[in-house]
Amino acid sequence: MTPAELLTDAFERVLEGGLAAVDGLTEEQLTHQPAPGANSIAWLVWHATRVQDDHVADVAGLQQVWAARGFLDAFDLSLDADDTGFGHTADQVAAVRAGSDLLADYLRATHEQTIAYVGGLGPADLDKGIDSNWDPPVTLGVRLVSGVNDDTQHVGQAAYLRGLL
Repeated sequence: MTPAELLTDAFERVLEGGLAAVDGLTEEQLTHQPAPGANSIAWLVWHATRVQDDHVADVAGLQQVWAARGFLDAFDLSLDADDTGFGHTADQVAAVRAGSDLLADYLRATHEQTIAYVGGLGPADLDKGIDSNWDPPVTLGVRLVSGVNDDTQHVGQAAYLRGLL
């Protein structure tokens, strides 16, 4: 298995889990918070997608799907265009209201851009340093694995919340 195949498989699992978490749910179910200030399924899937979109676009030198394909306007959130959800307050989490179709469309579009990029990577690409602000410097491989890790955690949380409904 090549690095490109491995990353493609990992991101495919994020897509499948995210789509399963939102499939067929109403906006009320998607935005349900099991406790005050808790994350909702909508916020978790939105955030996981925003992080993937942000991180992959950055390392690939591409525009984020969020702005480029109109999702910034479609979600109609009172957030900066580069906001990915890190550090969101309870009110900001509750403000992420979207239907399952919109969440799924954004996830699919981001996935397409991600797979187009990682599908062309070779072993040497993963060792390329991309962020020297850390010690040791972050490589492309580390950044992509970090993104997969973040995504799988949030998609798993969304699946758990779906089970609570």
